[in-house]
Amino acid sequence: MFAPPLTIPLLEQKAYDEPSEFTPENLLREARRQKSLGSGAVPDVCVPDPDGDLVAYLRTHRTAERHSDWACYHTRLYTTEWEGLSFGVVGQAVGASFAVLVAEQLFASGCRLLISPTSAGQITPVLPPPYGLLIEWAIRDEGTSYHYLPPGVESQFHPSLLEQLRGAFADCPVPVVTGDSWTTDAPYRETRRAIEHHRLQGILAVEMEAAALYAFASDRDRRVVCFALVTNQMAQIEGDFEKCPLPLRVGQ
Repeated sequence: MFAPPLTIPLLEQKAYDEPSEFTPENLLREARRQKSLGSGAVPDVCVPDPDGDLVAYLRTHRTAERHSDWACYHTRLYTTEWEGLSFGVVGQAVGASFAVLVAEQLFASGCRLLISPTSAGQITPVLPPPYGLLIEWAIRDEGTSYHYLPPGVESQFHPSLLEQLRGAFADCPVPVVTGDSWTTDAPYRETRRAIEHHRLQGILAVEMEAAALYAFASDRDRRVVCFALVTNQMAQIEGDFEKCPLPLRVGQ
C-alpha cells in the first residue's frame, strides 16, 4: 500500500542559494539552433497577455509584427509601438508556472521591464467591475513562487517601482486602485470559506500569476509590474465577466 510522505515535496530540497542547472539561456540557444533563428533581442518592455485580447486586437488591426527571432517553443511574440515606445506582447501566458516560464525567457532575450495584466475576480467590493488593480502584495497560494523564495505568505511588488507609478493612472479611462491579491493555481476551487478568509484579510481580488511573477522578480532582480483588471464576481450574477470599457477592446 502506498504510504503518504511525511513531508511536503513542494517545500523540500529547494536549495535557494544554488543556481538552476537548466537555464532559459541554454534552452533558447538550442531552440535557435533547431529553428535556424537569429539572436535578435526582444523589446525592452514586454507584456504577457493571459487572455490574448491585446494580441487579438493588434493582429486584427495589423499594428503588430511577429518577432522573427523569438525562440520560445510554446508561444509567439508580437512587437508593436505605442506613442513611440516599442514593446512586445506574448498571448495566452496564463497561470503562474507558464507566466514565469515566459518571463524567464523574455528577460534572457533582452527584456528589461515586464508588465503583466490579467483578469481577476472580485474579493472585496471596493468598486463595481470593471476596474484596474495595481497589485502591491500577492498571497502565495500557488506552487511556482516556492521554487524562487523560501516559504512565506506573500510576494511583494518592488517598493521603488510602486513609488514610480504613484499618480500615473489619474487619467486612465478605467479607475485603478492599489492593493493586494490572492494568487491561486486552482480557479475552480475558490470556496466560500477561502473567499471569506481573504476578504477578512483585506484582499481585493483573485488571479493566477502575480505571486509567482513577484517571487521570480525578487529572486532574479528583475523589474516586474502586475496589474489585474477586476472583471467579474466569479459568475455569481448574470452578465458577469464584462471587460469594457477598455481602450483596446477587440473590434473597436
